[in-house]
Amino acid sequence: MALTQKSNSFNELDAVIVGAGFSGLYMLYRLREAGFSTCVFEAGDNVGGTWYWNRYPGARCDVESIYYNYTFSDELLKEWTWSSKYAEQPEILSYINFVADKFDLRRDIQFKTRVNSAQFDEEKNRWDIQLNNGQKVSARYFITAVGCLSASNVPKFKGLENFKGEWYHTGRWPHEKVEFKGKRVGVIGTGSSGIQSIPVIAKEAEHLTVFQRTPQYSTPARNQLNDPEYTRQIRENYSEIRNQMRSSLTGIPAVPRDRSALDDTAEERRRTFEAAWEKGGLLTISYSYNDLSLTPEANETVAEFIRSKIREVVKDQEVAEKLLPSFYYGTKRPIIDTDYFETYNRENVTLVDVKKAPIEEITSTVVKTADAEYELDMIVFATGFDAMTGPLFKMDIRGRDGVSLKEKWDGGSQTRTYLGIGTAGFPNMFMLTGPESPSVLSNMMVSIEQHVEWVSDCIIYMRDNNKGIIEVNEEAENAWTKHCREVAEPTLYVKTDSWYMGANIEGKSRGFQIYLGGVGPYRQICDEVAEKGYEGFILKASEESVVN
Repeated sequence: MALTQKSNSFNELDAVIVGAGFSGLYMLYRLREAGFSTCVFEAGDNVGGTWYWNRYPGARCDVESIYYNYTFSDELLKEWTWSSKYAEQPEILSYINFVADKFDLRRDIQFKTRVNSAQFDEEKNRWDIQLNNGQKVSARYFITAVGCLSASNVPKFKGLENFKGEWYHTGRWPHEKVEFKGKRVGVIGTGSSGIQSIPVIAKEAEHLTVFQRTPQYSTPARNQLNDPEYTRQIRENYSEIRNQMRSSLTGIPAVPRDRSALDDTAEERRRTFEAAWEKGGLLTISYSYNDLSLTPEANETVAEFIRSKIREVVKDQEVAEKLLPSFYYGTKRPIIDTDYFETYNRENVTLVDVKKAPIEEITSTVVKTADAEYELDMIVFATGFDAMTGPLFKMDIRGRDGVSLKEKWDGGSQTRTYLGIGTAGFPNMFMLTGPESPSVLSNMMVSIEQHVEWVSDCIIYMRDNNKGIIEVNEEAENAWTKHCREVAEPTLYVKTDSWYMGANIEGKSRGFQIYLGGVGPYRQICDEVAEKGYEGFILKASEESVVN
């Protein structure tokens, strides 16, 4: 969509969407099909979102490909064939580009453009949006599709600016190939991106030093090429599979075994966990029993099983001991891998425990810890993101009375939403997979489609019923936030410092910001809200009609 370049004029639209990842593209498609003038602003120079920026070595989806795609178009499902069980980043990015081309979405996307600020104008009942290139846009609806994991976190290490070698963050990886051959590489961080990249880098680098703060539970992915017959069967039954995904707990058609871990003998549990380990996959082990995330005693059975597998795989028992996690299994992001623990059997890999001896300084050639110095040619920061609220706070979003979203949420410590979709005081603003929705604890594709469809149906309802303003009722917001906390409180999630809790960001207040009630129940709640005329929202007519 061509917008005027004059900085003193406003381009008027029905809706502005921030971000051209999976959620932004589908939101654009739905609104455009319904006849709304819509534009997407994207900081990158192409579509892809997470899969555009996260192109580090070994980057791969941890949800099976057949479930990690759009389901709204049967034609699209038939036209695209995934090569393997877990698709690599380049294939996922190719898929997103295929979708953008198929539905001619790029004509309404402005790339290399950041939204600096968005201010709700209470006289016009519109959002005034300021872009980084000086452009100004006025929109009836402001929709954030920025993702939950897009604000990269590079720790403020003393002296980093003096490092003469190359350094990269896994969440902002270069488009050109990074050469590790013949180099001494340090990877800082062993979360999901670290565990995916470490085995790949180790095969190329002269020497790899892994700086680990927190050992992780990781289980085998058991990736394999997709059999054509399997793909055919999936396509034939996708209508049923889609329904199962939408009504499930996590957006994946599987359910936890209806049995407590404590009901089995130690030998029976071992056999169950062994079978899950050999099968591989994201939920296979965690779904072995129904109480692994609820009671410490049940959780310890699976935690100790994985620790025993680490001891079996890693030959040097001193190294193995460093790799043994102690937090509650599953309360940090579940990780699946290909040969992660096996990598520590390589002679060119060194593991450093930076919880025991923290990184104190980075010089021109050295990462210095409390008890040693490590000469490096390259540093890879696999240090994750300022999750959930971080991407929203990168924009100066201001609602009624000029109050900023960051002020309202007290920098993230008092996040309050209604359904994870809207927040009181910010009329006509929708967040896709926002805080207090299932988001990152679900198959994101299922949650994305549910949110996009709900929001687009809401905007259509507003137009058809001559409503110009929709705003969250503060009482409904408080009740939803309270409900989210009540659902999370009995679980072990809230007892672990994780990025789910904001614990990975220095100075960020702790708070669990994800709805744990499950994708299916959450969908039902949202549908009931809509059926009751958007209960919990305040809808008002506006003198200014929405453009059709």
